[in-house]
Amino acid sequence: MTTAPALKPNPYFPIAQLQCETDAGIETIPLVEERAFSSWQPTIPAHYQAMAVEELTRRIHAARATLGERVVILGHHYQREDIIRFADDRGDSFALAQYAASHQDAPYIVFCGVHFMAEAADILAGPHQQVILPNLEAGCSMADMANERDVRSAWRELGELFGGTNDIIPVTYMNSAAALKAFCGANGGVVCTSSNAGKVLEWAFTQGKRVFFFPDQHLGRNTGHALGIPDAEMVLWNWRVPAGNLGGAQPAALEGARVILWQGHCSVHQRFSLTQIAEARAQHPGVQIVVHPECRAEVVDAADANGSTAFIAKYVANASAGAVIGVGTEINLVSRLAKENPDKTVFCLDPVVCPCSTMYRVHPAYLAWVLESLVEGHVVNRIEVPAEHKRDAKIALERMLALK
Repeated sequence: MTTAPALKPNPYFPIAQLQCETDAGIETIPLVEERAFSSWQPTIPAHYQAMAVEELTRRIHAARATLGERVVILGHHYQREDIIRFADDRGDSFALAQYAASHQDAPYIVFCGVHFMAEAADILAGPHQQVILPNLEAGCSMADMANERDVRSAWRELGELFGGTNDIIPVTYMNSAAALKAFCGANGGVVCTSSNAGKVLEWAFTQGKRVFFFPDQHLGRNTGHALGIPDAEMVLWNWRVPAGNLGGAQPAALEGARVILWQGHCSVHQRFSLTQIAEARAQHPGVQIVVHPECRAEVVDAADANGSTAFIAKYVANASAGAVIGVGTEINLVSRLAKENPDKTVFCLDPVVCPCSTMYRVHPAYLAWVLESLVEGHVVNRIEVPAEHKRDAKIALERMLALK
């Protein structure tokens, strides 16, 4: 009888990049002309599908005026310009979570972002408020890399290895499902964003010996580096290997780990490379490079600065006139920063115009549809977190919001 070979540690699991959602750039075209429209939410009424952006803009303005203060529209930095123009507030996921928690008057919150963001808003919203996601197919490939079943399976294995989980603090990135936020809340853990990951990990180490960080390995690793944690004390958990194999890690490595990293990543930030930075420095002597901490560690190390989308926006705004800045994050934000800072040269390190494939699905046609439905007295695309998840997820989110 032969035995299966032992699984070896696998520091990087090769994953094909998601295909670009569009080949038409970032300018808005009619919904029906979008190459990937067939994979978006198909229930939108047919008369919205061929509307040009000028007509959609007129209708959104009219619906917004009719609804007045009954609706709040939130727009993530990665949304296209034809969505951001209607946002009451724009920001990264942390800022928008704060905004949602502090604006309890409007009965409707239209969240122009992706599914996990709308879930977070619903968790923090008042019982009289309803959260709407314009396109239900606006998900997140990173969030999809960590499902509740796999995380709970890993948690059981860690408990068996260490004789319990009391000294392990689970930390989930905002880019995760409500069920995982609830898991963290119920197990002494917390949520983090790229804006406050450092503070969250510092807090976590006051609560336990180890941090179990998911789903983005790169944010976890880069935050660990910033706190002085060496690679030898950070171990990757490969959720793709069969259960019972400690995520492909060796017991001794896990015993010595302070941070256990889930093997997830962002398909947008995975595109940025050392080659792109080298080319930018060769073409633009004196260029400043700023990247998102969801980029790989070698990219972050080679940059002049790294931080959340809010950090990147502030970095560009505060740069001296005439500065040349190469940015490693999603193209819609980079394009907006270039327009808002005409006294500087701002460009994306990635020469391929490839927006976040799921953020891109929030097309103005969907925003017009959900707003005009509200005018008619109908709520479509409501995001409602199950009660069994909401209580514990709120605990984890409120722990995050309390870390100033």
